[in-house]
Amino acid sequence: MSAKLPSVLNATEEDIQLLLAAQSHLGTKNVDKAMEGYVWKRRADGIHVINVGKTWEKIVLAARVLAAVENPADVCVISARPYGHRAVLKYASLTGASPIAGRFTPGSFTNYITRSFKEPRIIVVTDPRVDHQAIREAAYVNIPVIAFCDTDAPLKHVDVAIPINNKSRHSVGLAWYLLCREVLRLRGTVPRGPTGPSGWDVLPDLFFYRDPEEIEREAAEKAAALAEGDADAAATDAAAAVAQEWNAGNAADAVFAAEPTDAALDWSADPAAGDWAAEPAPAGAAPAADATGGW
Repeated sequence: MSAKLPSVLNATEEDIQLLLAAQSHLGTKNVDKAMEGYVWKRRADGIHVINVGKTWEKIVLAARVLAAVENPADVCVISARPYGHRAVLKYASLTGASPIAGRFTPGSFTNYITRSFKEPRIIVVTDPRVDHQAIREAAYVNIPVIAFCDTDAPLKHVDVAIPINNKSRHSVGLAWYLLCREVLRLRGTVPRGPTGPSGWDVLPDLFFYRDPEEIEREAAEKAAALAEGDADAAATDAAAAVAQEWNAGNAADAVFAAEPTDAALDWSADPAAGDWAAEPAPAGAAPAADATGGW
């Protein structure tokens, strides 16, 4: 890819395919003066195409800078755009950085009285145009800035610009994913090699923005499937109960069939010998003596 990087840091074919699939190389119709060096050419429809090779070089450079920070919590990752909220939080959970997802509270870097006051050693922003407040305050207190920049992004107070499409949710998520993976590789946390069960098992999908309506729809589908499964289980239990009652009825019929009937009893047989008219002897009485005296 580039002679400036060691061979181990060069992009693989899979990385380039991911960047192209996420449309990370497509910029805007406008181009900033400072971003002209990252533009490869301009299409017939006016869209500027970003040089993917330089995108990868800057991702590796930013990862080397971030990996050199001793305390991971001193890295502050910021995204005011909704497309970068999930990616920022995921990056922070995997690398230990401090995330700011959503509105940046003014004075977070300059006013120590505020509750959200931070003193990071370096910050990473998703869009210099949207996150301008964070970049301005970082410039006040001499904090280096790494930014994902589109072709029309202003580079004022930006120290490391990563040229990439930051308007697409897939492109933003993939940019944070590649940066996170490269940082973990340089730290030695993740082995360098193909992703998957043998290496890093985290997929870029976890960094992509998800629409709340889509999440609610999936939750409703899961609840409906669960309710359907419960209904099937209840029907199965009812069928089992009916079968058990049927078996119990059959068992009762078998017991009734085993009882003796009139055909099996002989009522004409003589009863056992004995005098039914004699009164019963009282308890403890001695037996009557024979009139013949025992002879």
